[in-house]
Amino acid sequence: MELPFLVITVFFGFRTANALKGGAFGRGMGLIAWGAVVMAVGHLHMQADQMFQFNLFATIFGAGGGSVAFLLALIVTWLLTGSGFHSIYRASSK
Repeated sequence: MELPFLVITVFFGFRTANALKGGAFGRGMGLIAWGAVVMAVGHLHMQADQMFQFNLFATIFGAGGGSVAFLLALIVTWLLTGSGFHSIYRASSK
């Protein structure tokens, strides 16, 4: 059920970033949208693992490497999202 909402979030995130036409607010919204893309891929991965017992990261990187890859994806998600919010914060506090 979560995947349709993530798709909608990504769609409107990029649409909003495009409407802002760059600048700090557009760049920040774009970073947040990219963070949502990485999150959506991670959630798709989790659903595939839960429903079909298929772990793509473990298949590609091995059991240990798959866990590290998933952790890196989480870190990238939060770095992108946090950077986007920071960009918007800095622009709005000036």
